[in-house]
Amino acid sequence: MRVSMLNVGEQVVRIRIEKLPEGIFLAASDDIQGLVAQGRTIAEAIEITRDVSRKLLEAQSNRNTEGSNGVR
Repeated sequence: MRVSMLNVGEQVVRIRIEKLPEGIFLAASDDIQGLVAQGRTIAEAIEITRDVSRKLLEAQSNRNTEGSNGVR
């Protein structure tokens, strides 16, 4: 298993990358709920992880903004 730091916008996210028996790389993080990505190479897994992280953080930010405005 490999642990890396990933810059996502203004946030740094710790990710774990491991090679699965099938030969693909799985990236996950405890820093962002629901963050799991896979790729054929470590570089691809990191690239996909960065994209998924941005989308999850954006969705989380939108939920927090809507909740503070009383909109649900």
